[in-house]
Amino acid sequence: MLLELVDVTASYGRVQVLEGVSLSVPDGGAVGILGANGAGKTTTLRAISGIVRTTGTIRFEGEDIRGKRPEQVAALGIAHVPEGRGSLPNLTVRENLAVGAYLRKDKRKVAQDTEYILDLFPNLKSRIGSNASALSGGEQQMLAVSRAFMAAPKLLILDEPSLGLAPSTARTVYDAIGRLREESGIAMLVVEQNANLAFSVVDEAVVLETGRSVLSGSTEELRGDDAIRRAYLGA
Repeated sequence: MLLELVDVTASYGRVQVLEGVSLSVPDGGAVGILGANGAGKTTTLRAISGIVRTTGTIRFEGEDIRGKRPEQVAALGIAHVPEGRGSLPNLTVRENLAVGAYLRKDKRKVAQDTEYILDLFPNLKSRIGSNASALSGGEQQMLAVSRAFMAAPKLLILDEPSLGLAPSTARTVYDAIGRLREESGIAMLVVEQNANLAFSVVDEAVVLETGRSVLSGSTEELRGDDAIRRAYLGA
């Protein structure tokens, strides 16, 4: 198993947000995290990335990573695309991609990955010399995903990729994420309010309620659950 969380708790000061989250992501797999606002979805990703204090077990490739600093977690091969894009606004698209790859030594492969990501997101290719601040919201999300990919991660964690995007733009972003997963084999952990979009990419999902993982299953199983359909699939 690539990533395992067992009974993870996390707090902001005296406020406990996670009260026993368990989930796992297999090598090359894609898992979604569903839940209402305040359920602890974003905090779960922050716990993995070492941004909040935690108890419980967090293992990556069998190694206990709980308590590691964010830069140490990233160096292990976990790339985190936070809610709100996370691109560097005063740098160009090309410079943002270079920042994503700055720890890599395989220059030829970096060049190939740059070409690949610009093919995946042709909007970025046409804006290669533009500052990130000049991009549309959808293009900024594309850039955030691209910059994370350029780090050559083993696991890509995405927090609300569709947030604030028009439905057609969100669909375009998710189509590219799905292609990225299929063609690169990168494992993914995706937090998403729009379960239909998430289910287009992930194989299985975990449902959080008030900081606890209360349900998990394959996308097919969850689609067939009446409560899940009503709460998250608009059916």
